[in-house]
Amino acid sequence: MRIFKMMKGVRPLVLGVSLMAMGKTATAQAFDPVTMDPARDSAAPASVEELAFTSGGARMNGLMYVAAGRGPHPTVVLLHGYPGNERNLDLAQALRRAGVNVLFFDYRGSWGSGGTFSFAGAQEDVAAAVRFVRDTGSARKYRADPRRVALVGHSMGAWLAMLAAAADSTISCAGALELGDMAQIGVGMNASPAVETEFTQYTRWLTEPGAPLHADAAELIASLKANGPRWTVAANAPRLAGRALLLLDNDHNPTHAATAAALRQAGARLTADVWHTDHSFSDRRIELQHAVVRWVRTSCGFGG
Repeated sequence: MRIFKMMKGVRPLVLGVSLMAMGKTATAQAFDPVTMDPARDSAAPASVEELAFTSGGARMNGLMYVAAGRGPHPTVVLLHGYPGNERNLDLAQALRRAGVNVLFFDYRGSWGSGGTFSFAGAQEDVAAAVRFVRDTGSARKYRADPRRVALVGHSMGAWLAMLAAAADSTISCAGALELGDMAQIGVGMNASPAVETEFTQYTRWLTEPGAPLHADAAELIASLKANGPRWTVAANAPRLAGRALLLLDNDHNPTHAATAAALRQAGARLTADVWHTDHSFSDRRIELQHAVVRWVRTSCGFGG
C-alpha cells in the first residue's frame, strides 16, 4: 500500500514518460520491412520507375523499385517464371523497404516485351539485366551500388538465377524460390512420352495468339530436349562453389533433394528449406518475405 502511495502524483508521470521512451526505442529497433512502412525520406524518397533495356536487339520492359535514401543501394534482380503469373511484387516492396533496389522485367517475347521468347534467350536476358543494373548511368539514376547485385527467381526464374550466377563469377548471391528446373523437364521429356505430351500441350497454350509468350512451341520443346543435361542446376553446381545460395521449395518439388545435395557437394554456401505450401507460396507470403529479406541481409550482406 505504501508503495502505491509513493507512486501517486509526479512519479506516475515520470514512469509514464519513461515507458513511452522505452516503447519508442523498442519500436525503432523492431522495424520490420515486411509489415511496417518506414518514415518518408523527402530528399530521396522511395519510388517505382518504368524502364526499358535491350537484349538480343529486343526491348525488355521493366520496373525499378528504388529504395528510399541516397544510397548507394544494393540491387536484387527479380526473375519471374514460365510464363510468370506469380510476379512476387510484394517481395519487391518488402526488399525495397529493407533498403534494397529491385529490378523486375519481362523476358523478350513475354508479356509485351519485344522479340521472341526462348530458354537460351531468357538466359541472355538475365545477363543483360545485370549489365543494365551495373551501368554507370543506371547506378546514378537509381542510387544503386553496381558492385552489390543479387539474383532472386521464382520457378523458371529460380533456374535462370542459378544458371546466371554459374555463368557470371561476379554474382556472389542467388536465390531460388520453388525451383522449376526447366532442363529437368527436358530430361524428363526425353525419357517419357507422357511428360512430353503434357508439357507440349501447356506450351502450345502459352504461345497461342494473344497468350503471354510470343514463341514457337515446337522450338521451345526441342531446345529443352537438346540442352537438358547441360542446363540442369546440378550440372552447373561446380561453378557455384563459394556462392551464397538460397533454395526454398515446397514439399512437392521433385528436384529439391538432389539439387541441394549437388550444391552442397560443390561447396556452395547454401541455405535450403522445404515448406508445406503450393507453388506460389500462396498461404505463406509474409513468411516468404521474411525469409528472403533475412537471407539477403545476412547471406548477401545487403545491410539493414
